[in-house]
Amino acid sequence: MEIHRADDRFRTASEWLESRHSFSFGPHYDPANVGFGFLLAHNDETVAPGTGFGTHPHQDLEIVTWVLRGALAHRDSQGNSGEVHPGLAQRMTAGSGIQHSEWNDGPDPVHYVQMWVRPDRLDLPPSYEQTELDLTTGELVPVASGLAKHAASTAIHLNQPSAGMSVARLAPGGTITLPAAAYLHLFVATGTAALEGAGELGTADAVRLNGSDGERLTAGPDGAELLVWEMY
Repeated sequence: MEIHRADDRFRTASEWLESRHSFSFGPHYDPANVGFGFLLAHNDETVAPGTGFGTHPHQDLEIVTWVLRGALAHRDSQGNSGEVHPGLAQRMTAGSGIQHSEWNDGPDPVHYVQMWVRPDRLDLPPSYEQTELDLTTGELVPVASGLAKHAASTAIHLNQPSAGMSVARLAPGGTITLPAAAYLHLFVATGTAALEGAGELGTADAVRLNGSDGERLTAGPDGAELLVWEMY
């Protein structure tokens, strides 16, 4: 079990962007921290109003975007466009090559987490998918997954049969049991929580577990929103 505190991750800052990178990204490089399981990027980003990322290319990635606050506009070279807001899951398969832009058209900053996953095959046809979710259950809800056990319940399909991401929105004191997995990445997107074996976790803290075994997690006094990747 490794605990990675919010302030310890790589930071990119400009007039319009604040980004915290859980793994090596762009000019930030640590040969001992280039990913975890199938996760290659896990960026916690805030984009100012009227700004964003202009058109740029990607290839051979499964890109999952989860918005925490505000709305993020998407447009790509396949003709897809949409707006991602809290409670809506988005996946873009870069595959053989795609170009896209991400922009904040709203009056307030948009805060989101973007995650890159290695697909099971190269040169897949580029594609895009987004779906609304119900997160009122107080349980882990499969959001983007290629795992067989999530085949009937995940919101969007991931082209990686050994990885899946679930999200839980917990009320104060709410509890969940984490999946038992070869690799498990837990991210406290909002709020605070106490994890069995790790203690107290704050907003934007992350935990990496090798061989997780159903650890219990309890939300703090303000509740918590949790992003959980399980990989095999």
